[in-house]
Amino acid sequence: MKLDLSEIDLKKVTDSVVNYTLGMDLTWNWPCGVAYYGVSRAFEVTGEQSYLERMAGWCAEYIEAGLPAEWTVNTCAMGHMLLTLYEQTKEQKYLDLIVSKLDYLQNRALRFGDRVLQHTVSAKNDFPEQAWADTLFMAAYFELRAGVLLGEKKLIDDALHQFFWHINYLQDETTSLWYHGYNHIEQNHMSGLYWARANAWAAYTMSRVGKILPEAYLYPPYMHISSSLRDQLAAIKKLQKPDGLWGTVLDHPEAYGEVSATAGIAAAMVMQGNPLHGKYVNRALQGLLDNIADNGRVLNVSGGTAVMNDLAGYLGIDRKWAQGWGQGLALAFLCAVIEQAR
Repeated sequence: MKLDLSEIDLKKVTDSVVNYTLGMDLTWNWPCGVAYYGVSRAFEVTGEQSYLERMAGWCAEYIEAGLPAEWTVNTCAMGHMLLTLYEQTKEQKYLDLIVSKLDYLQNRALRFGDRVLQHTVSAKNDFPEQAWADTLFMAAYFELRAGVLLGEKKLIDDALHQFFWHINYLQDETTSLWYHGYNHIEQNHMSGLYWARANAWAAYTMSRVGKILPEAYLYPPYMHISSSLRDQLAAIKKLQKPDGLWGTVLDHPEAYGEVSATAGIAAAMVMQGNPLHGKYVNRALQGLLDNIADNGRVLNVSGGTAVMNDLAGYLGIDRKWAQGWGQGLALAFLCAVIEQAR
């Protein structure tokens, strides 16, 4: 894949985004989980030790202040940072928290149907028997990373199981795009819209499976994942806006360009490695760079979004403020490009 990087200092941009991210007042929940995943990736590709040290310092302070009493699917996103810290330091306190989150996902998290994780955002049963694409990043990808790092095949198998069923529930076989959510009780996709960040959660995490799972081709679900991603990206590329962004609802031209979704989708294209995607990645990279302020703040990121009732609900989500997931997905994209350019 040929990328136009001749006049871009991506490491400098990455450093500014990391510094802004680490200065945000984030708490132990999914916005921080995605943000610090991005910082972790920045550490992995740049080797900048201060990123690791600052995350470790934040983590120590938060443990002292007090962690949430119970986990949810969303709070399991914090596990990504913990995996990186444990891999680098081998400190038991990180492993204990990782194991606690894995125990929750394996034994206490709400499931439905064929042991599919229900998306949970609090201790309440907020969304009974609903599958959301978000779960793939917050829980399934975390399980996969943990299974590989700890050598636990049971975790790998459950992670791939979640990918398999989320693909079946959420990807439209006609368009190859992903719905935001699926209601198993009502047997429908609720608003039935192709929300861009849902597609980013799916594309990014699917693109990582083959990168981190040794001999992924020996796991039958991986063939399902690989084909799903191939068809999804083939459909998404046609919907890119002239400025390089993808609309917050993919197939509605009036939808505003949304930067976090663009970053996740374009990062998936980089990692899938299809050379014909190069021009779309180049446009997306320029679109991202146009939306990073000098201080590292990522702009035009939509706020937290439930499965909305209709198109107006999605188009009405505010994009004024910096968001942890915007910072983290921007870093994921920048890091994918830096790795690819080596």
